[in-house]
Amino acid sequence: MTETTYTAVVTATGEGRNGGRAVAEDGSLDVTLAVPKELGGNGGATNPAQLLGAGWASCFLGAVKIVAAQRKVKIEDLAVVADITLHNASADFWLSAALHLEVSGVDQKTTEELGAAAHRICPYSKATRGNVEVTIDATVARRRLRTTGTDTMSSRRAFGRAVGAGAIAA
Repeated sequence: MTETTYTAVVTATGEGRNGGRAVAEDGSLDVTLAVPKELGGNGGATNPAQLLGAGWASCFLGAVKIVAAQRKVKIEDLAVVADITLHNASADFWLSAALHLEVSGVDQKTTEELGAAAHRICPYSKATRGNVEVTIDATVARRRLRTTGTDTMSSRRAFGRAVGAGAIAA
């Protein structure tokens, strides 16, 4: 098998997460960064935790699709919400994450199995294993997930419309 590689090159400038800017070498990403209001900043722009969440959620979603295809499991729709928490105790900072998987078209056991298998192959999950506390839960959706704009499942509140939920040992 031939190895395929890709290297993303992103440069952060200015004040970093406090009013700085992050730009991808290929021009596909150009964002202003801000400290969230919850941490005493001005907010109004993205922050590194959101960028990590976006990358991890989309990567994990892709891993679920790969696992489902390998197992010949037909899923109707799926969504992944990544909650990335920045902790601070006496200027000692660390991250934790909760990944919320919602799948329609399969049963609860299959959803949990897909989540566990995806966590084993997702590059973000591999990169953070042993360094970041991760919780994964899997939920069966009883409705078609909406996938555009603000209708996208964007928080755990959406799980209230699910049939059942199960925690997966990360």
